[in-house]
Amino acid sequence: MKKISTMVLCAAMLLSMTACGGGNSESGNSGSTPESTDNQSTGNQSSDSTPESSAAPESSDSGSTADSGSTAPEIEEVAYTLGGELTPTMIANSRYNVGNQVRLANVIKKLQAGEDVTVAYLGGSITQGTSAGNELCYARLTTDWLEEKFPSAKIKYVNAGIGATGSYIGVHRADAQVLSENPDLIFIDFSVNDTTERTAINTETYASLLRKLWNHSTNPAIVTIAMTQDNGTSFIEYHGNVVKQFDIPMISYKDAILDIIDKGYIKWTDISDDNIHPNVPGHALLTDLITNYLQSVIDNVDSITGEESDFSADIGKTYVNAKLIMPDDVEPISLGAFEKQSNTFGNFVNPWLVKNPKGQFTEDDGLEVEFEGTNVGILYGKLTNGSCLADVFVDGELVTTINPAFPGGWGNYVEFEEIKTGLSEGKHTIKILPKSQDGVSVFYVSAIAVS
Repeated sequence: MKKISTMVLCAAMLLSMTACGGGNSESGNSGSTPESTDNQSTGNQSSDSTPESSAAPESSDSGSTADSGSTAPEIEEVAYTLGGELTPTMIANSRYNVGNQVRLANVIKKLQAGEDVTVAYLGGSITQGTSAGNELCYARLTTDWLEEKFPSAKIKYVNAGIGATGSYIGVHRADAQVLSENPDLIFIDFSVNDTTERTAINTETYASLLRKLWNHSTNPAIVTIAMTQDNGTSFIEYHGNVVKQFDIPMISYKDAILDIIDKGYIKWTDISDDNIHPNVPGHALLTDLITNYLQSVIDNVDSITGEESDFSADIGKTYVNAKLIMPDDVEPISLGAFEKQSNTFGNFVNPWLVKNPKGQFTEDDGLEVEFEGTNVGILYGKLTNGSCLADVFVDGELVTTINPAFPGGWGNYVEFEEIKTGLSEGKHTIKILPKSQDGVSVFYVSAIAVS
């Protein structure tokens, strides 16, 4: 990746901060703001850093290269220069979990044979490309590397990064935005959007996401990625525990980058323009770490044998059937005072919106939708001003009241709230009823999440 890294470092002098999906990146984030783009943020990052992992590179008994399972030799320390070659220590630190490589080897063999291969990337705004842009984000650069490596293969590129989304939204949008493309290889990163404020649900939805993707008919290979905030905040410990149980590869940008920062080889500001998002050099460095791992699979492809991961761990089963009911997908039982918009809010199209300049609503103003599933949640708009509370009913029973206010926040974004779990099999209804208040009142519903 030396050639690509040099190119993108030069481009960094000219590039303004744009998102891979064409939106604007945010600036001036506080140290506790989750990754976001297009003025999106999860807005619920815990102020406490998650425990940093000091795990050595993991190995697998099956489906791995010949050196897996051996004791790692002592690594001679080499200084790193930004834009230069990765050092042995950086490579070792980045291999959070080498994982079972059988499916990866199968993808490499398809590429070597010149077959059609679809490569998808699912994540938040880092995946979308905030601070780097469409052509210089790690997803595009990694795909470029594969295209250069295998010029006879036809590679389809799918970037399903959406700012401010974590594993809950990710597992619900996976069918429509990733699996519909029948991917052969999927990269996943939600490590700075999943937070310890919602550890249990973020862990279970992440595990369910991996299982959902793994079970798809194309038998895709999966590579997970672990990012970090400048202060070390990351969900890597919890995601890492999942990928180790499933024996899935994980590349840790966090462990590689924070080590060389601690040693004084580079500064955080060299690879990021805020507290979260890699800039152009940061995306290039992340690409180097990913492609170095892929190269190790290429180098050993003929010796990677055995059984693939069996996903026998008893986790990640709650949301394997998760999907989103979008406003375009359903005719509501009642729209109430809501209207379906013809625009995009937080990268989700045509949301339902209720808006009243005086903030007065009646019992007939609620949006009611029928769904089938045992768990239900909603995706709704967090707003810096003008929002109103909304009561949420399931099968006529008041379950919770949602507060979409984000006062003093840096922008509006789509948030999730799980409303009720453990419902009986069959059809149910969910109703969102805005509550009256004085002044302008707005409430967005981007989708209904069911599983």
